[in-house]
Amino acid sequence: MSLDFDSARLEHPHFTEDHLAWRQQLRRFFDTEVVPYIEEWEESGHIPNTLWPKAAEIGLLGMGYPEEYGGTREGIDVWHSWIVNEEMARLGAGGIPASLMVHSIGLPPVINFAQDAIKQAVATPVLAGEAWISLGITEPGGGSDVANLKTVARREGDHYVVSGSKTFITGGMRANWVSTAVRTGGPGPGGVSMLLIPTDAPGFSRTALDKKQGWWSSDTATLYFDEVRVPIDHLIGEENQGFKVIMHNFNGERMGMAASMEAYGRVCLEDAVSWARERHTFGQRLADHQVIRHKIASMKQKLNATQAYIRCCYEQIEAGRPNAADIALLKVQASEVMEFCAREAMQILGGAGYLRGQRIERIYREVRVNAIGGGSEEIMRDLAARQYQL
Repeated sequence: MSLDFDSARLEHPHFTEDHLAWRQQLRRFFDTEVVPYIEEWEESGHIPNTLWPKAAEIGLLGMGYPEEYGGTREGIDVWHSWIVNEEMARLGAGGIPASLMVHSIGLPPVINFAQDAIKQAVATPVLAGEAWISLGITEPGGGSDVANLKTVARREGDHYVVSGSKTFITGGMRANWVSTAVRTGGPGPGGVSMLLIPTDAPGFSRTALDKKQGWWSSDTATLYFDEVRVPIDHLIGEENQGFKVIMHNFNGERMGMAASMEAYGRVCLEDAVSWARERHTFGQRLADHQVIRHKIASMKQKLNATQAYIRCCYEQIEAGRPNAADIALLKVQASEVMEFCAREAMQILGGAGYLRGQRIERIYREVRVNAIGGGSEEIMRDLAARQYQL
């Protein structure tokens, strides 16, 4: 598997020996603890709870989080995160990292904006792999229209009373807490707040969404709040200032998705090249047909351009100048390139790529969830255009 994930990264200008050692550690972990069980977990629709403490032990769950909660922040940079997304993409089963790492979107609002006692109570068990947290933004009737969400939280004494629902919530069936966007004020983004809602609170219920095109091994849920009482100290950030919390979260989520999508494209390229070298048609290798070589070259061209774009955006982040519009368009490019590579690789493998158990078959099914999740391609383009005050 040296085509791109190893040899092409050795000269990466930002990767040190520490980064390469981190990649090797992650690869050993996934090859031992995950790869042998991928098909079993895909068919069963979930991954075992025992995987989280193992991931915590090697430092995967706590990477980039404060030490006082069991994390590791010193010496961690965006390049470590990029490597994580690449190595998880090698699995070719997006539901596993989506579920295993869902705390990466559910926990940051707590770490960055919640009260200290709440941070300690939640972050410590989550980073130890002993509890789970999800992010509750999307609603059945609103999709990506975050500013107009309908779930209401009204203040009653020292509690908020929450009514409404969320859907397409990754990790929602397992979560002990949900960082939830609610409406505490008037219409629009100025009336949105974030609440940390315990899932054992009376009035909370959930149902599984298990008829999915992809991400089979990730539990996905619809959440229901029927007059759920939440203590006011579970407010994340300030009342009616939740939209800032949500926006703060999106850059990291979209960068992670973009890095993963580019890496999924490289998985497709790797498997297509391996097949083209070994498969013979009309008396010669597939790789000897010009049309196949051109497909491979086009995949490589688009992936290299996307990788350079990712590097540019990460450099902006490391310099303290993240550009939300650039990141939004990066996510669009990465999803388009992932789709292109999955299609071309499937064409090269032919019927073999259509069979279950192939990485390309799984990736092909998961193109759309990546193109929609974290902000659809259409929403991302519109967000970028607004930067020019159109």
